[in-house]
Amino acid sequence: FKNQKSKFRIQNSKFKIMPVNYQPLTSEQIFQIPNIFLNSVIAEIRKKDRKDLTLITLPENSTVAGVFTKNKFCAAPVQICKEHLQSANHKIRALIINTGIANAGTGEIGYNAAKEVCKNLAKTLNINENQVLPFSTGVILEHLPSEKIINNLQNLSNDLSNSSKAWFVAANAIMTTDTVPKIYSKQVKINENLTITLNGMAKGSGMIHPNMATMLGFLAVDIAIPAKVLQQIVSDVANKSFNCITVDGDTSTNDSFILISVPNASNKNISAENLNSDEISILKNAILTAATELSKAIIRDAEGASKFITINVYNGADENECKKVGFSVAHSPLVKTAFFASDPNLGRILAAIGYAEVANLDVNKIKVYLNDLLVAENG
Repeated sequence: FKNQKSKFRIQNSKFKIMPVNYQPLTSEQIFQIPNIFLNSVIAEIRKKDRKDLTLITLPENSTVAGVFTKNKFCAAPVQICKEHLQSANHKIRALIINTGIANAGTGEIGYNAAKEVCKNLAKTLNINENQVLPFSTGVILEHLPSEKIINNLQNLSNDLSNSSKAWFVAANAIMTTDTVPKIYSKQVKINENLTITLNGMAKGSGMIHPNMATMLGFLAVDIAIPAKVLQQIVSDVANKSFNCITVDGDTSTNDSFILISVPNASNKNISAENLNSDEISILKNAILTAATELSKAIIRDAEGASKFITINVYNGADENECKKVGFSVAHSPLVKTAFFASDPNLGRILAAIGYAEVANLDVNKIKVYLNDLLVAENG
């Protein structure tokens, strides 16, 4: 179109939307965790040409903990995951993940469909029903085609693998509007005799808002961690990673972040209870780093994202006060549009700080920096 000041040409062309400065791992860069097995298949839950159903199986001595969405319309699989984690005392043996349909807002029908999947998978794997955790992501307010999932359970269980490729394929299979898979894999030295492996994958691009984003995240570590400690770790880690990201301010119905502890056969006599405080700190920091990298990957691949921005807030009265200021700036549509247009309209940042509802805020003590450049001080 034309106007008096500018002329623009829009033409049809094929182009690929890429995440902001994010290159996913290849299958060759992923470490193996011997006792975790995965498989993904095409179940045609919503599309006919892509893998959309994933099974993860865990050994008998595994421990699993998780945190979930705070949306009151939480999906049926979220409800069941909470119930099964409690009734099985965190001794979970299988995770079943589908994309395409979220199974949220589907009432009793949706709940029963997810339970039927758990029941049939338990029968296939010869485990208890409450040892199965179901996860769904996709369109809200549509019923889950549970028969398609059930019909593929035998195929899933027949071809399980603990290979690096299986992790890579699974990370692709759990995607919805993501443009690339989000994968993390690293080995961390805890002490001279102990090196742990962390493998993780996540999905999420839209409806990104704290508590949590519209995301699924799965992170496994090959060391024994007691259930109570594992739950504390996953809660703390989520608050410092997945609960610190935002794109569009919407909180989804299906958000789940799962932390899996699987003792390594070569380290079977070593557990978190055997470690000293410094070693525990290394372990926790390794898990936090993994979750942080996965949460950043979600932001870099956010729907419509062209920039990745970190907001650091220092010297507040407490963490809650700092988060108020940070999220006030992050959620501001005017701040977002300024950054998108590379327009240095710094007053929008000051305005967002001012309405952050921080008690007794003294604006004369606030300094604002863009990277290392001081742009505002003394009010």
